[in-house]
Amino acid sequence: MSRTRPPVLLDAPHRRRLQPGEVHPPMTLIQRYLFRQLSLPVVAACASLAGIGILSQSLDQLEVIVERGQSVWVMVKLTLLALPQLLAVILPIGLFVGALIALTRLQREQELTAAFAGGMTRWQVISPAARLAVLVLILNLIMTLFAQPWAQREARNQAFAIRTDLAALLVEEGQFVQGPDGLTVYVQQIEQNGLLKNLFVYLDDGKSSQNWSAAEARFGRDAANEPVLTMIDGSWQKYSSRGVLETLSFDRYDFPLGQFSAVTEQIRYKPADLYLRQLFNPTPRVLETAGSRGELLAEAHARISAPLYALTAMAMALAAILGGAFSRTGYSLRIAKAAGLFLLVRVIGYGLVAASAWNPWMNLLQYIAPLAATALALRLLFRALKPRKRRSWAIVERLRPLSPARTG
Repeated sequence: MSRTRPPVLLDAPHRRRLQPGEVHPPMTLIQRYLFRQLSLPVVAACASLAGIGILSQSLDQLEVIVERGQSVWVMVKLTLLALPQLLAVILPIGLFVGALIALTRLQREQELTAAFAGGMTRWQVISPAARLAVLVLILNLIMTLFAQPWAQREARNQAFAIRTDLAALLVEEGQFVQGPDGLTVYVQQIEQNGLLKNLFVYLDDGKSSQNWSAAEARFGRDAANEPVLTMIDGSWQKYSSRGVLETLSFDRYDFPLGQFSAVTEQIRYKPADLYLRQLFNPTPRVLETAGSRGELLAEAHARISAPLYALTAMAMALAAILGGAFSRTGYSLRIAKAAGLFLLVRVIGYGLVAASAWNPWMNLLQYIAPLAATALALRLLFRALKPRKRRSWAIVERLRPLSPARTG
């Protein structure tokens, strides 16, 4: 009587021989491994794109230091405030690039093949990628709905404060700057801490003229929170009504600037600076300054639909690598096609946002475009697994020579 040997089980990803009675390891361990392998390249791609964007933004913000006389901290603040809007754009792109890198490596090293050989279904293999895409979608949604409008409003307020800053308006190193109401200011040197060296102030109100000169000066505020220019170690000159020059030396003098700092301009917010509730229910003031109702509605739907491109990015990356037969020579052609299609879909999405401002019914297409592209990519992904039926013409079958078995 022969003894039946127990079946030998293999752990597909590691090809480890399991002992009799030992259960197969749960598939979630493999899925966690795939999730880590996908996440790291995606994070690296997003960080690289964000770094390039931050560098570009910082170069643009150098104007606030060179021409406006602001500190380095102001430039850093404006650069960081532009980050949420930048991330909302680059997150789907970084997801697409990182997923392609990770999936290409996994397929080249046949780790995905091992997972399929271990009994995992197509959904089980791609579920880590789907979860990662959903996480990016949620993060992108938080950026577009909350972080972006808050950061844009803060940046707009900071830019308005810089534009209306009296010190920035009146002071430019080595230049005579003409201010309001006959005021002219010259500064030989401006130090990083805001100290002004060798200051000259000339004031002509139409009736008389007077001037101040000081070795050092600094802008500040008085007890009533009015702007003042504090001059140290200087002198004052004025011609009297009889044409006599009057002069006075001082150790410290506070020159009031309240009459020169009247700001009538108001902050004008753009649609990108508004929260979702303001876009759907704008006040008359918002409609007057930010834009028409159609533009605000298009911006609102763009905020909600833009994160859907994360699903499109992941679906196209999966279709590019897994949507066909295994290739030892690489997947360059498939990746190029997927990249071109993803770029085309994203450009179409931006075009739909612009068109929706004048055609409100096109707001629905902002959702249909990414969802349709995702559905087509998934269809290609799952259709590739099905064995292709061999097609042959009926006349060819008839003309095919009979086999020896049939002729006999």
